[in-house]
Amino acid sequence: MTGIHPKTEVPVRLSLMPVLFQFDNTYARDLGLDPELLGGPESTAIFAGNRVPAGAEPLAQAYAGHQFGGFSPQLGDGRALLLGEVIDRHGRRRDVALKDSGRTAFSGRGDGKAAAGPMLREALMGEAMHPLRLPTTRALAMAATGETVHRERPLPGAVLTRVAASHLRVGTFEYFRARRDTARLRQLAD
Repeated sequence: MTGIHPKTEVPVRLSLMPVLFQFDNTYARDLGLDPELLGGPESTAIFAGNRVPAGAEPLAQAYAGHQFGGFSPQLGDGRALLLGEVIDRHGRRRDVALKDSGRTAFSGRGDGKAAAGPMLREALMGEAMHPLRLPTTRALAMAATGETVHRERPLPGAVLTRVAASHLRVGTFEYFRARRDTARLRQLAD
């Protein structure tokens, strides 16, 4: 489908040692994943954005929406990478995505990375909203990348593995609407 682009580069950080510093064993089991299999170095490399899981075809999604006071017909996941979906123990589909694992086709001039602080805040907010039954992303894992991310000052880099019922957004529909692509808009709605 137009508007979905595979990641053009998979970062290789051979000299850096990623560290898994948060992993939700209970949530992993609910997703039908085996926490024992996800604790090793290979999984840490996946959660840090260094390795693509077997069978995954990562992609970044285009969307449209308002930014900086005006409508933009094309925005995109410059820092988010959809890995795929799982069927949880309750038979529900769940999207699994990495946030801030590196550049995508929509990164522009950005590096697609984030510091640990914002990733922790997002994880905490998602987990706080879950018991309130407010649908949002939930944190499965967080990994320190071993990289330094340069923003206002040098900060430790991190990647968040987040899960949601869908990573589609209103802007996904707006993307096809802005192009007057009724067929793909219907396909998306279906």
